[in-house]
Amino acid sequence: MNILKIDNLSKSFNGKIVIDDLSLVVKEHTIYGFIGNNGTGKTTTMKMILGLLKPDSGEIEVCGEKVVFGKTDTNSYIGYLPDVPEFYGYMRAEEYLKLCAEITNISKAERQPRIRELLELVGMDNESSTINTYSRGMKQRLGIAQALINKPKLLICDEPTSALDPKGRSEILNILKRITAETTVIFSTHILTDVERICDMAGILYNGNVVEEINLDKSLGDKGIMLELSGEEFKTLSAEMEIKHVSESKYRVKSQPLKNIYKILQDKEIYPDSIVRERRSLEDVYMEVTS
Repeated sequence: MNILKIDNLSKSFNGKIVIDDLSLVVKEHTIYGFIGNNGTGKTTTMKMILGLLKPDSGEIEVCGEKVVFGKTDTNSYIGYLPDVPEFYGYMRAEEYLKLCAEITNISKAERQPRIRELLELVGMDNESSTINTYSRGMKQRLGIAQALINKPKLLICDEPTSALDPKGRSEILNILKRITAETTVIFSTHILTDVERICDMAGILYNGNVVEEINLDKSLGDKGIMLELSGEEFKTLSAEMEIKHVSESKYRVKSQPLKNIYKILQDKEIYPDSIVRERRSLEDVYMEVTS
């Protein structure tokens, strides 16, 4: 089942095109990495999905229902975590979630079990201090709990790890990975290693459109074979194969089967200090399609 479907979406501001004929599909119980540099239109797209910003053209469907600007019907399917969530600082986590549960009309019988479940999920079930004492990472974890309070079908996270230290980032990523049995996640970010760690699919947003979609459950392919050689050995091999200097004593061979490389090395009596197959990373793909 498709949780989110975007068809030919466009949006401009004062004549500047920000989103240009964007189309994408997000399947149920997956994490979709929405990748792009700051200012590429990720947040603009999120706001249109939430019905907070009117597209110039195109359509958005959430759980099969059309999103209409200014109406919040489809938002009953959505939880949203902004990059900087706001709270009432004088409240405690449990008090704040109780308020959120009341606002979203969760029944009294369901409120407390749901609140306890979420506090446990985000590692705050024993937290008794007020929110104004929380670190940025703690606030992000509470923000996830708040966004999940009404069991949304789709959780939209807008740069949730961008300002966190490594420990805080790891905590948020682990939580997002665990919740896919319950919901689908759109993970908007420019931190590519975070996407590689938790996402099933990723779309690269560039010049207002998704220029590449990547299935992260599959290998991204090879960059080549890295050899550690002396300068003289490099000169000898450069006459036999396509080889490029990378750094210091490291050289990369491209477009050659490994068995051919071994044969040439044997014939030339060259014995590299190391031979390593290099895998392409998401960063490699990103730089290729945006350069």
